Amino acid sequence: MRLITVAGPPSSGKTSVLIKTLEAVAADGVKAGVIKFDCLFTDDDALYQAAGIPVQKGLSGVLCPDHYFVSNIDRVLEWSAKNQLDLTVIESAGLCNRCSPHIKGSLAVCVIDNVSGLNTPKKIGPMLKLADAVVITKGDIVSQAEREVFAYRVQSVAPRARIIQINGRTGQGSHALARMFIDAPELQDSSETLRLRFPMPAALCSYCLGETRVGPEYQIGQFRKLSID
Repeated sequence: MRLITVAGPPSSGKTSVLIKTLEAVAADGVKAGVIKFDCLFTDDDALYQAAGIPVQKGLSGVLCPDHYFVSNIDRVLEWSAKNQLDLTVIESAGLCNRCSPHIKGSLAVCVIDNVSGLNTPKKIGPMLKLADAVVITKGDIVSQAEREVFAYRVQSVAPRARIIQINGRTGQGSHALARMFIDAPELQDSSETLRLRFPMPAALCSYCLGETRVGPEYQIGQFRKLSID
């Protein structure tokens, strides 16, 4: 079974790209499914179902969705085996640009859009820097020059990644990503031996544990104070 993680900022077009890509994968005889991780609500599972793609969703509630995903990787693999999937895609909520759910030994994809701003690639962190492929969307609403400059900025942050331009509405470019999915390495490890490519943020503080009072006397655990001149 092949495991693929797809992360990226909200509204970058991850679901649209995945539907077009997995339709191309299915046309090649590969059975693929998706598990969508989000926080409070998503109806993207209905879009996958309408496209005939097996799907499950996980809502993390008060937890970070990427931490929630990593804590449930064993359930992801169980669901994949139960449905006899050749390929399983995890779509991350992408709400914390610092997080990165990418796993060693699997294909890692980051989705980012042309209209997010020229400095956005520098703000995203390991889910972009450690990706094997970076999908750039919404190229149809910017000029050729803007597409080239943005792609250059992305490549400077993720120099080893393959850059793929995909139109989420028409599917143009999705066959290149589908080929990467099909050629992705088989997962060699079990959930007990899998490793993240990058550690999650150290963010266990008093507010993570439910504290609502504000002030230094209520702050425990991991926190950092602003240095003001």
